[in-house]
Amino acid sequence: MTQAATASSRSFSEIRMVAPICAAHFVSHYYMIMLAPLFAFVRADYGISYTGLAFALTAFNVVSAALQTPVGFLVDRIGARIVLISGIALGAAAFAAAGLVHSFAVFVAMYAVAGLGNTAYHPADYSLLSRTPPGHIGQVFSFHTFSGILGGAVAPVTLLAMQSHFGWRGAYVGAALLGLAVLIALLIQQSAASDRIPEQRRPAAPADDAGAARTGDPGLKLLLSAPILLNLFYFILTSVMGGLNSFLVVALAALYGTPDTLANGALTALLLMSALGVLAGGALAVRTRRHATVAALGLACAGVSTALVGIAGGNTFALMLLTSVSGFSVGITSPSRDMLVRAVTPPGAFGKVFGFVSSGFNIGAMIAPTVYGMLMDHGAPRGLFLFSAACSILCIGTVIFGFAGREQR
Repeated sequence: MTQAATASSRSFSEIRMVAPICAAHFVSHYYMIMLAPLFAFVRADYGISYTGLAFALTAFNVVSAALQTPVGFLVDRIGARIVLISGIALGAAAFAAAGLVHSFAVFVAMYAVAGLGNTAYHPADYSLLSRTPPGHIGQVFSFHTFSGILGGAVAPVTLLAMQSHFGWRGAYVGAALLGLAVLIALLIQQSAASDRIPEQRRPAAPADDAGAARTGDPGLKLLLSAPILLNLFYFILTSVMGGLNSFLVVALAALYGTPDTLANGALTALLLMSALGVLAGGALAVRTRRHATVAALGLACAGVSTALVGIAGGNTFALMLLTSVSGFSVGITSPSRDMLVRAVTPPGAFGKVFGFVSSGFNIGAMIAPTVYGMLMDHGAPRGLFLFSAACSILCIGTVIFGFAGREQR
């Protein structure tokens, strides 16, 4: 009876810690996709070109990529919770200002500020989540990733609904209020004493915790070590690979004449199965230590199915099946990917390491649109699928050469 009560208390404590962090990750992905459904309305209001409006996204990604690693060092120095709270506050304030101030220069500047706020999420989130007991951490990582995907999935519908009633500016203010709600939840939540201890002063975890059982140089030498750099390349390649999603509808139309309805259905299937794959990957991560094997097999399956979309995806059934398999395969690798990062991170360095490797998402987000756009402009829609598949296969190399020897730890 006492053991059951203790277990129940521990589970409630974990949920209380994890839920607001997942809510923050939901908001971060919500903010990242905000401009996409409102692009035409913002462009019409300011009377600028698509290229000009894209400067806002460029500012966001450049700032995020450049400053995410320094913010990771800050997480380890002053503690994750205060950095996470500051990041949410910056993002909410930036998007509120972008909606309220009628100035395109301010709009772009606020996207740069939001990019700074975005740097807090991964270093702070993973630093906090890494304190979860080893037996649960893989599943906790999957909940975290799933919440981000969910934020991106609900953003278009809710933003367009707000736009229809209050205009695009009202939608931006509404999104800022969402961030404010999560910020308030974090502020009123009673933080554990451990949440306020900087990572560099935190005692080492038990020896069975592979992610925190080793020691090492927590500075730049660590970030430039082969395992960490391979993780960075992993994140870059998967981000470039996922860039295909933004061009999937137009690429299918150009390649097979696929109707917009069917093409959007294929994209929805891919995203939905990706989210389900993340949850399945979390359950799998709890039951195995062979995270490198899971990641390699998932990437191989994703690469093959993506290539087949470009080669033989003209049939409706084949298209839906292949995009679903591709999405699920990518999703199932995510918790194992996070466990691989954790496995090569010494105590006191979770913030800087996750900040550094997560900057790969922003680097990939800057590379992908240019490559896919050039392929479309040169009349090579099939090339988009083959390039994405090639990135997936290349990514397997980062796992095989960097982490296969560590997956049993």
